[in-house]
Amino acid sequence: MIRKTDFLVIGSGIAGLSYALKAAEHGHVTIITKKNIQQSNTALAQGGVAAVFGKQDSFDLHVADTLKAGDGLCNREVVKMVVENGPDRIRELVDLGARFNMAGTGKFDFSMGREGGHSVKRIIHAHDLTGREIEDALVAKAREHDNITILEDHVAVNLITVSSTVRSGVLVTHYENSCCGAYVLDNATGRVETFHAAVTLLATGGACKIYLYTSNPDIATGDGIAMAYRAGASVANLEFVQFHPTCLYHPEAKNFLISEAVRGEGAVLIDAKGRRFMADYTPEKELACRDVVARAIDSELKKTGAESVFLDISHKDPDFVRERFPHIHARCLEYGIDITTDPIPVVPAAHYMCGGVATDLKGKTDVQGLYAVGETACTGLHGANRLASNSLLEALVYAHNAYLDSVKNLSAIRKQNMDVTLAPWDETNTSDSDEAIVVSHNWDEIRRLMWNYVGIVRSDKRLQRAARRVKTIHDEIDEYYWDFKLTSDLVELRNLATVAKLVIQSALSRKESRGLHYNIGYPEKDDTRCLVPTILKKRF
Repeated sequence: MIRKTDFLVIGSGIAGLSYALKAAEHGHVTIITKKNIQQSNTALAQGGVAAVFGKQDSFDLHVADTLKAGDGLCNREVVKMVVENGPDRIRELVDLGARFNMAGTGKFDFSMGREGGHSVKRIIHAHDLTGREIEDALVAKAREHDNITILEDHVAVNLITVSSTVRSGVLVTHYENSCCGAYVLDNATGRVETFHAAVTLLATGGACKIYLYTSNPDIATGDGIAMAYRAGASVANLEFVQFHPTCLYHPEAKNFLISEAVRGEGAVLIDAKGRRFMADYTPEKELACRDVVARAIDSELKKTGAESVFLDISHKDPDFVRERFPHIHARCLEYGIDITTDPIPVVPAAHYMCGGVATDLKGKTDVQGLYAVGETACTGLHGANRLASNSLLEALVYAHNAYLDSVKNLSAIRKQNMDVTLAPWDETNTSDSDEAIVVSHNWDEIRRLMWNYVGIVRSDKRLQRAARRVKTIHDEIDEYYWDFKLTSDLVELRNLATVAKLVIQSALSRKESRGLHYNIGYPEKDDTRCLVPTILKKRF
């Protein structure tokens, strides 16, 4: 069965939902989401959204902080555009029902927090569950919109870029650089359905499940990046993986993040003996950018052999800590840690992809009819390192830009992409898989390999070893993929292997250390040759 829609949105975080709500005023929107609609990186975002509202702040300051964090690779035009459009997008969230912490009675008199890399307080937050507050507001509006269809437990498999059309009674196949929708696996039925769309928007989130230790949910397997690359889209800067410095270290805590905002409110990093160590690495101490803090913690762990360091906010007023961080306080109590009196054991964990599917200022990829927004995209905002809380801001601004551009060109895109006949998914000569161990074993091996060889500190020798092994695993998975009927686990494993391979390839090509990419063989920055993005594109 072929299902037609004007806008196919793959992903249900802040980027996908905010785009969908606007596009639905101009055509029918179908939202595809892998699990429950509220399962996304957005819902886990604790800190907040960076935007200029404070009296001591300015666009120029926010731009300067972003450029500094990005370590020479930010696109200045993009940074300026995102920063200057940010306040309007925040006002839209408030109008949609999102409730942020307020400092006064004015509608936009926000209580502002500060995080690492920011020169002033500019983080708008809803206690320590900002992402969930935003997600809840967007989901509520999407569920009640008559022009939006939400399909949960549906997994996008491949983008459709090869199409056929009938001309003068003759079936003609096109191999054009154009996306006409996607093949999607319905988990309930096990069938792969064909979705035919005028506009396809990738908003699939990140890919940090390629690492053994991550703050991301299980769904963050890089699906959008992998699908776009297979379809011929350019991907960029995948070597820049941000490791959040402070993930809770506890055997029962799978991936619980201790927000950057805790350090912004005065928490300090100490070792097991209570020594504060960040001054040994940077004059900015705990408020340095994430790449600096993560490498410092990694260095301390390697020097001492300790399993974790500690984040201590116990010197602050207990009532303030409980009120400012109610979720973190409650969650840590579940593990026997009272953050008002006890230091929190923390370790770095893979957190955010600064690279992704390359787009222009409108969110357009170099495949016609295909847009990418949110963490799955590489817009040029983050450069070599993301400034804290710029991610939700970027998602909002680029979802708006993609909406404006796709609606403006909707008639032309409809004519190009909808006047074709799409081939159904072909399961010929496939059988049910009886070797689930193949999936689980390869999944685990990739993640351990990436953590050990492509982590916070890298070397060419480790990267080359990882490249050889991941290529073998990728080839094995590809063979397995074509022989058996699809499952969501197999789709995710294939994407995981593809993104891991691309991250390694990108890391090997950057012969310097910059931002989040640190190679012990090239410890210095090379501004003469390396001030350009790393671009990868599939050869057909």
